[in-house]
Amino acid sequence: FFFLRVFCPMMADGKRFPAVDPIFCFACFIVTLQLAYGDLSYSFPEEMKRDSVIGNIAKDLGFDLMTLFSRKARVDFEGTRKSYCNINLRTGDLITSERIDRESLCAKKPSCVVQVDLVLENPLELHRVSLHIQDVNDNSPKFKKNLIEMEIHESADRGNRFSIEQAHDADIGQNAVQRYELQKNDNFILAVDSNKVELVLENTLDREKQSVMNLLLTALDGGSPQRSGSVVIRVTVLDANDNAPVFSQAVYKASLPENCPLDTIVIKVSATDADERLNGDVTYDLSHVSEDDINVFSIDPKTGEIKVTAMIDFEERNSFEMRAEAKDGLGLTSYAKVLIDVTDVNDNAPGIYVKSLTNPTAENVPTGTEVGIINVQDRDSGNNGQVRCSIQQGVPFKLVPSIKNYYSLVTTGQLDRELVSDYNITITATDEGSPPLSSSKSVQLSVADINDNSPVFDEQSYSAYVSENNKPGSTLCSVSARDPDWRQNGTVVYSLLAGEVNGAPVSSYLSVNGDTGVIHAVRSFDYEQFRSFKVHVMARDNGSPPLSSNVTVSVFISDVNDNSPQILYPSPEGNSFMTELVPKAAHGGSLVSKVIAVDADSGQNAWLSYHIVKSTDPGLFTIGVHSGEIRTQRDISESDSMKQNLVVAVKDNGQPSLSATCSMYLLISDNLAEVPELKDLSFNESNSKLTSYLIIALVSVSTFFLTFIIIILGLRFCRRRKPRLLFDGAVAIPSGYLPPNYADVDGTGTLRSTYNYDAYLTTGSRTSDFKFVTSYNDNTLPADQTLKKSPSDFADPFEVVEAFEEVGMLRTFPFYLKVFNISLATLFFHELQSKRHPIQRPHPPKKQKTPKQNKTRF
Repeated sequence: FFFLRVFCPMMADGKRFPAVDPIFCFACFIVTLQLAYGDLSYSFPEEMKRDSVIGNIAKDLGFDLMTLFSRKARVDFEGTRKSYCNINLRTGDLITSERIDRESLCAKKPSCVVQVDLVLENPLELHRVSLHIQDVNDNSPKFKKNLIEMEIHESADRGNRFSIEQAHDADIGQNAVQRYELQKNDNFILAVDSNKVELVLENTLDREKQSVMNLLLTALDGGSPQRSGSVVIRVTVLDANDNAPVFSQAVYKASLPENCPLDTIVIKVSATDADERLNGDVTYDLSHVSEDDINVFSIDPKTGEIKVTAMIDFEERNSFEMRAEAKDGLGLTSYAKVLIDVTDVNDNAPGIYVKSLTNPTAENVPTGTEVGIINVQDRDSGNNGQVRCSIQQGVPFKLVPSIKNYYSLVTTGQLDRELVSDYNITITATDEGSPPLSSSKSVQLSVADINDNSPVFDEQSYSAYVSENNKPGSTLCSVSARDPDWRQNGTVVYSLLAGEVNGAPVSSYLSVNGDTGVIHAVRSFDYEQFRSFKVHVMARDNGSPPLSSNVTVSVFISDVNDNSPQILYPSPEGNSFMTELVPKAAHGGSLVSKVIAVDADSGQNAWLSYHIVKSTDPGLFTIGVHSGEIRTQRDISESDSMKQNLVVAVKDNGQPSLSATCSMYLLISDNLAEVPELKDLSFNESNSKLTSYLIIALVSVSTFFLTFIIIILGLRFCRRRKPRLLFDGAVAIPSGYLPPNYADVDGTGTLRSTYNYDAYLTTGSRTSDFKFVTSYNDNTLPADQTLKKSPSDFADPFEVVEAFEEVGMLRTFPFYLKVFNISLATLFFHELQSKRHPIQRPHPPKKQKTPKQNKTRF
C-alpha cells in the first residue's frame, strides 16, 4: 500500500514520470512473503482468466515438485461449494480454476480475503493461504431508473436543493463512483457530498418560459479505464411545493435472524412533510438495492414497514444496506440509509469429509498407525460452528485431533482379520449450537490378510485301523486341518514327513492326498510282521512364508485268520514218521506223547484245539483238546495191537477255521528187542564200528557234562531239586523246528509252557539205541516269550542251568548240546540207511518206579 500511495501518485502527476493512471497499480499481481507458522498470503486482481498463475506454492514453502505430488497436495475452501483455485502439481503453481468476482464474494467490504487450506498428507500438514482479491473496475455506475421525474414549483427560491438518487457502483475504492457531472444548463448546478447528490437551483424558474427541462446527470468512477452511467432528470415546473419529506432518522439499523419467516417486519421508517394535503402526502420506496437483494425486502408505500420477502441465509449474506425514499405528492423526495444485520442461527449440521483412507489396511500394522484423514466443517459461525468429533465404541480405532478441523483416524489395537475382516466405522460430528446439530458418516474399512496362522488339525492325533492283507490303495483314514487365513494363506496342502517303518521309507507304506488329506495304503500289510506303526502328516499353507503343523497318525493292523496251525512235533504227515514206545504196563491216563503246534495268528485265530481223527484202536488213546497231550484211556492189555497209528488234526478258532494234521506211530513194548522187525535187522560190521565211534563220542561228552554237573551240584547243594514225572513226551524239539515270526501276540500264544528233555541209554540192545524223554511242563511262559528263543531258554527251570549261569558256564552248554544232538542224529540216520528200518528213533521203555537208570540229563 505504501507503494500504491507514494509511487503511483508520483507517476500520475507527470512531473517525474509519464502520466499513468494510479488504478493501474491495483491490477499488478502481488505475491507476499511466507507468513509466520507456515501461512501464505497472495494478492491478485479479480476477474483473472482461468488457469492464471496466482503464485508458486512449491517455491514459497520450499518443497520440491515430487514432494507435492507424493503428498497429494490440494487446496480446500471453507464455507463454499466452489473451488476458485487449484494446484498445478507439475509446476507447483497456484492457478485459478474459475471466474473470481470480488463483488459476489465480499460486496462492499473494503478488504476481500478468502481463506484457503493447503493440505499435504503423509504426514498430515496444513497451511493457511490467504487470498486477497483486489478490485478491478469491472462495474459501471448505475442509476436505479433511467428517468428521474421531478416537479418543482416556480416559486422555488434560489439555492433550494433537490435530492437526487445516487448512482450505485458494485466496485469499491477508486473503482466506485468518484464524481458526478451535470449537463450544462441555465437553472441548476450540482452539489455532491459523501452522502447525497443534490440539484441546487441557481436561477429561478419561469414556468412560462420553460415548463419541462431534461437534464443529463452522469456518474463517473475512478477506475482505469474510466466507466460511467447516466440518468435523465426531467424537471416539471409547478406551482410552489417548498417542503420535502424529512425522515425521523438519517440511518436506520435493524438486526434479523437468518431463516426468519416470510413477511417478517424488519424495521419501519417514517418521514414527515410540512406541507399540507397533497403536498404533504408521503409515500415510501426502496432505492439503492442491488439486483441480488431486490427481491429480499419490500417496503409498504403507505406505512414504511420493511418486510422480508425471501429466505435469508447468513452463510450467503450477513448484512444488507439500502436506502429508503420518501416522496410527497408533488414529487419532493428525501432519503435515509437502512442497515440490516443478519444474525447466525444454528441451521447447518457439521459436514464430514473423508480426505484420505488406507483401504484395505494390513492386519499386522502397529498400534497407532494412521489409516485415514477426516475433515469436519460447519458453515455456521461462533459456537454454532464449533464441532466435536467422536467415533462409536467397540472398534479398534480412534480420532486424534490434528490441525484445525482435521482428524487422524488411527488404530488403537492389533487388527485380526480372522476375527473381524471388515469394520463399519461410524463417525459423529456435533456442533455447540443451541440446540446442537450433529451428523454421522460411515466409513467402510477392510482388513488385508497376512499369513499369521498355522494350519490346525481337527484332532490332536489320529488312529487308523486296517485288516491285514488289505488291497493296495485302500483308504485308511482322513486328516483335516483348518487355516483361518484367506485365499492362498488359508489353502492347506497335506504331505507325509520323511521317516522309516521297519527300516523302509514311510512312503512305501502310506500316501496322503495333498488336497483332501485322505490317507491310502500303498501296499498290503501283514499282521505277523508288525502290528502297528506311526507316521507324521504335515499340513502346510501356501502363504509366504508358509506355515505348517504336524499330527501323528497311528496305524493299527488287525489280525486275519490267514495262517494255518503249524505242527512242531511230531513232524506233519508227508515229511517223516514219528514213533513212540508205550510200556505194556501203562495204566489208564498215562501220558504217552504230546502234539505241539503253533499258529502265527493272534487272538482267537490262534486258539488251537486238538482232535484224533483216525486211530487204530479208537478207544485206547485220547488227546487233550487244548493241551495236545496224548494219554491212554484204559490199561493196556495183551490183546491190544503192538502197532498203533494216530492221525491228529489241529484246528484254530478263526473264521473260517484252518487246520493241519500229523501222524504218530506208537509201539506197545517194553523193549525194542521184542519188536520183530528189529530182531531181523542185519548187522553190518562197518555200521557197528561207526556206531561204536558215536557211542564213544557220546559217552565222552556225557562224562564231561556229568563231571561239570557234579561240581555245580556240589556248589549248589542247597538248591531243592524240582520233581519230575518219570514218563513225559518223548522227543526233543531242535531249534530248527521253530518257524520264524512266531510271536506270543497279546499274551495268547499257542506255546504256553516250557519243555525239558532227558536222555536215556537203553540196555539190552545190540545197536545201543538212545531215547529222549521230555518231562511234563511245569512253568508257564511269560507273555513276552516266543518260540524264537534258543533251547537253552527252554531249560530255564533246571537247576543245572541256574548253576551254569552263576559260574559263567552257560555259554558252553549250547555247544555241547549241539554235539550231542548231531551225534544222535548221525547215529539214527546211519541206522535208517543201513537197516532201512521204518522207525527213526526207537525209544527204550521207561518204568515209572525204576528211574535209576544210566541217565544223562541235559
